[in-house]
Amino acid sequence: DTQPGVTIIIGPSTEIIAGEGKILTAGGMDAHIHFIAPQQIEEALMSGITCMLGGGTGPAHGTLATTCTPGPWHMARMIEAMDAFPMNIGLSGKGNASL
Repeated sequence: DTQPGVTIIIGPSTEIIAGEGKILTAGGMDAHIHFIAPQQIEEALMSGITCMLGGGTGPAHGTLATTCTPGPWHMARMIEAMDAFPMNIGLSGKGNASL
């Protein structure tokens, strides 16, 4: 179906797939992630999650109890690690006034 007055531009790199007889849903968002292991991203993608928001420091015991990434060094490492994955990622962090 089309909507009057609505124009959707399809870019040259867009792949068009047939959707007859299928159910199409928008990707989901999980807004409470303890980033513990990279395997979480693959599992989330297979369940329809396309955006993850949370924190942690990766495979460390302290990550089990937090959804915040502590400090700029850990935040930079998490951002570097996330670049390799086909997922929309949001990292929550905590700051301080220390120099």
